[in-house]
Amino acid sequence: MKINPIYKLREVAGESVIVRQGKDGADLTRIISLNPTARLLFEHFSGKEFTAEDAANLLADTYHIDHRQALEDATRWTDELQRCGLLED
Repeated sequence: MKINPIYKLREVAGESVIVRQGKDGADLTRIISLNPTARLLFEHFSGKEFTAEDAANLLADTYHIDHRQALEDATRWTDELQRCGLLED
């Protein structure tokens, strides 16, 4: 899977948000706010092919957590990206 490149990470009023880039700039009618961990994942995997396992490895290495827990968290993150339409196959 891959994050659709039309979605960009931006700082808005001190919050990390994902916005859709359009022909006339960003579409601010739909904004997705990210916590620091989701931002780390989004920044790391933007422009790259990845799996939930790849995201789990990053989480486990960064936060020194159990791989099982990291995989649950990574799967939840990828499921949310999919639900929001941010992923392409």
